[in-house]
Amino acid sequence: MSHATYDAYADRALAGEPLTRPESLGVLSAPDDELRDILLAAFRVREHYWGRRVKLCMLKNARSGLCPEDCNYCSQSAVSSAEIDSYPLLSHDELLDGARAAATRGARRYCMVTSGRGPSARDITHLTAATRAIKSEFPDIEICVSLGLLDEGQAVALKESGVGWVNHNLNTSERFHEQICSTHTYADRLRTVRAVKAAGMATCCGGIIGMGETDDDIVDLAFALREIGTESLPVNFLHPVEGTPLGDAPSIAAPKALKSLALFRFTNPASDIRAAGGRERNLGDWQALALYPANSVFIEGYLTTTGLATGPTHRMIEALGFSLEMGEEIDAADAHLS
Repeated sequence: MSHATYDAYADRALAGEPLTRPESLGVLSAPDDELRDILLAAFRVREHYWGRRVKLCMLKNARSGLCPEDCNYCSQSAVSSAEIDSYPLLSHDELLDGARAAATRGARRYCMVTSGRGPSARDITHLTAATRAIKSEFPDIEICVSLGLLDEGQAVALKESGVGWVNHNLNTSERFHEQICSTHTYADRLRTVRAVKAAGMATCCGGIIGMGETDDDIVDLAFALREIGTESLPVNFLHPVEGTPLGDAPSIAAPKALKSLALFRFTNPASDIRAAGGRERNLGDWQALALYPANSVFIEGYLTTTGLATGPTHRMIEALGFSLEMGEEIDAADAHLS
């Protein structure tokens, strides 16, 4: 396809007109020599909604391991033999310290994540109290939690404490979901997302690319997220962990990963799109190009896998002429952040 074709896709995205399925599949299967045109078109949409700002997000694994679910990609799942740290829910002080670390590094959003099928009443009480303490010290920081399956009552309690976003990914298409998890359904995930919306919070809902899905599955996911109207959209790329059922999965080719990000921008133009887990492993030296369709990235790693540290992330952003969104600059000479 020509440069004009992708530019037309950007025009339609900006006008609120979705791509067709054949057009979406064409983005994913486009020759690699068209990647430049795809990224520039996606950047036009990204720039319209987000300028050249990049939001930094930082995760805290608030409870690790011992999960009863059988998600094939997850090192914390019941079917994983991966060697990871397992521990109960962190204390209020530990969660507050995590928020302080995020703020110091210029992160706009702080994400607290717990393993497990869903939170208990005690978990909700604990996390809402921690959130109030964090918001008291850092009133402007965005708080996101990822706690598994939620009902509306739990979502309301989280909102009232100051949580603004709940992450619960669809992960993949409805058709492919049963290939990666059998202990809960795609419909269960949708119910959680709807409970979050009903409680008045913003959704953080995306997926994982590279689990053996087809291009049709990626398009289905992009369309489903558009239908939901997800405000925050993390695009993860599988980081295979030894000991999980997907531990031997191959890396995604960097051009394919970037085309996937561009597709999510064309189909969800106003969403806060995050180049999330697996970015470093699958994109490698190409990861700076993710900033053309995506406006947000994680720093300092993920739940059980490492990621790009704060200093190199800041330098990557600045080298491309982007700037941090509401983040406090760090001293690049500060060794423990470099």
